[in-house]
Amino acid sequence: MAATHRFILATLMAAIAVMAAGCPSRGTSDSDVSLESLVDEGEGPPLAPVITPAPAPIIDSTPSTESTRAPRGRATVALLDPKRTAGGPVGPPTQVSPGAAPAGLTQPAPEGEVAEQAKQREPLFVDWGKPKLAFAITGQQHGYLEPCGCTGLANQKGGMARRHTLFKDLRSRGWTLVPLDVGGQVRRPGPQAESKFKWTTEALFKLDYKAVTYGADDLMLSSGELAFPMLNSPESPYPFICSNVSVISSTPTHRVLEAGGLRIGITAVLGDEEIKSLKNNPGVEWRSVDAGLKDAWTKLSAQNCNFYVLMAHASVNESREIARRFPHFHLVVTTGLGEPEQLPERIQVAKDKVTMMIQAGNKAMYAGVLALYDSKPQVRYQRVPLDDRFEDSPEMLKVLRDYQAELKERGLKQLGAIEVPHFSGNKFVGSEACKDCHSKAFKKWATTGHAHATDSIVNPKERAGIQRHFDPECLSCHVTGWAPQDYTPYVSGYASLESTAHLKQNGCENCHGPGQRHVDIENGDLNVSEADQQEARKQLQLPYARAKEQCIMCHDQDNSPDFFKDGAFERYYEKIKHVGKD
Repeated sequence: MAATHRFILATLMAAIAVMAAGCPSRGTSDSDVSLESLVDEGEGPPLAPVITPAPAPIIDSTPSTESTRAPRGRATVALLDPKRTAGGPVGPPTQVSPGAAPAGLTQPAPEGEVAEQAKQREPLFVDWGKPKLAFAITGQQHGYLEPCGCTGLANQKGGMARRHTLFKDLRSRGWTLVPLDVGGQVRRPGPQAESKFKWTTEALFKLDYKAVTYGADDLMLSSGELAFPMLNSPESPYPFICSNVSVISSTPTHRVLEAGGLRIGITAVLGDEEIKSLKNNPGVEWRSVDAGLKDAWTKLSAQNCNFYVLMAHASVNESREIARRFPHFHLVVTTGLGEPEQLPERIQVAKDKVTMMIQAGNKAMYAGVLALYDSKPQVRYQRVPLDDRFEDSPEMLKVLRDYQAELKERGLKQLGAIEVPHFSGNKFVGSEACKDCHSKAFKKWATTGHAHATDSIVNPKERAGIQRHFDPECLSCHVTGWAPQDYTPYVSGYASLESTAHLKQNGCENCHGPGQRHVDIENGDLNVSEADQQEARKQLQLPYARAKEQCIMCHDQDNSPDFFKDGAFERYYEKIKHVGKD
């Protein structure tokens, strides 16, 4: 069963009268779309819209002025059943038979578990046809320019390289694509996040995003880093907009563009809960949701658009309330937790008006594609998983390569990877120091992926061989002597291939703790009592009962989601199981 769900634009009034109380009012317009019912339930007469021709699409990224207003009569959408009302459950997904991957996509032939995943994949855009335009909706990348890949790229979703391939495929079909991103490009402050934001913005330009907004984590970066893409943008318009946040007083509050014969008005907002988390950041100004949106809507409504979009970087609950307070928008794009919902939510924003809300989900693992049509069904939506059916875009691989080259040039210390003492006060010696007394355990370790962890990022077999051994976020689990969740080295931990070759790979001490004191005692280089010797041995033991909590330092939900399935830890543990001294 495909998750291609048909929605319908229903009950368009010839004009919308004065807007809801508390919001700026405006006169009626013959270019308004009203979403009363979003689902074609097979009842009632056809609801085919009539769309009058419009001039060739142009992009208007300038602030609204009198000269940019649309003339009356432009690309009006009119529905033929004004009596149809909202209500009723969302209909079931359309039944379709599995089909081949869309043109430009790969259809891998994996084995085992991956093969089973491939069988369960939803076919994409079955029987859709060419729409007037299609929105491609993403957000909350949270630093994941690419999926980690540690558990196999076939098991992970997301990444700019796959996203670009999807966009290229849709454009190759002749679709007019309007990419939107609800923000959250990074998830922590610091020099590496600044580099990542810069290269993410470069990718957004290349993917021709029409509108992007800020997340609260993005605004932890300095205003200089946030403004850099604006000041150094290529010829295409700078995509960032927000009605209630401005960087160096230069962020547009909204954008108007023409696409597919329609005039689209877009604004964005950062939720009040997110606003509360912001810290003083010179050059970054903010105000409340209501203050920002009232001002933006006053300007945007004067543009006489056919379709209005709000990007709300806010919780789903707050986004829902914002939609009700500002019932002008046909589409609200919000964040969401985990995987996005398969269906847009229908929000009753007024007695006779419904707004669609679409979630982006976490880590930009999905792209939501919402297509508008002239005839029934007038709206189609599909949540598209960015899985390995999508080849890596060469253009995005170049962005990833350039990003890694910048990390190498800056060096670990400039990226904020500064040594910190290990909580035990001990130092690292490397796995070779263990093998004389623990030869069986060492031989077992040598058969595991842990023993090749550094090699896998120095000479990767995937992603065009892009090296990642200058990337703190990769090094933290691929070498010995780092704090995995903090992306920082411990004192005496791995520093480079040349200076600390003995700490390559994910060695014994990452699980058991730094071993210098234990080794010195056993070698007779440190004289201690027998009780202290036994205590030093005990400190490095890792009983089965505590093993999992150590494993998930690297095998976390982000990098190893399969690790948390029922029985997964037990299966993983058997692969590395070893017992003490010979």
